Amino acid sequence: QVQLVESGGGLVQPGGSLRLSCAASGSIFRTNAMGWYRQAPGKQRELVARITNGGSIVYADSVKGRFTISRDNAKNTVYLQMISLKPEDTAVYYCNARAVVVDNWGEYGYWGQGTQVTVSS
Repeated sequence: QVQLVESGGGLVQPGGSLRLSCAASGSIFRTNAMGWYRQAPGKQRELVARITNGGSIVYADSVKGRFTISRDNAKNTVYLQMISLKPEDTAVYYCNARAVVVDNWGEYGYWGQGTQVTVSS
């Protein structure tokens, strides 16, 4: 079993900042790619940013220059620093991780429960 626990969401004014964290725990041998997705009301879930355990990063065009993804491999934790937030960034943000588990050495994908980010004045 692998669990992803997210924290750091909340209400922020336009132009403000937030930092999301997601810690993976459980029967993990290694986490591979970790990332953040978001889903706004009435819209499909979309990729925000993803980082491999080697440090390769992909960002959605809409967040480039404003969001920074990073990770601590020793802690199996991924972060998303968000600045210059806009109302259109309002969504539930989900952590995603692919992990190799010690149970059978297979790689599986996992999702966090989601954390709400609301950007409003």
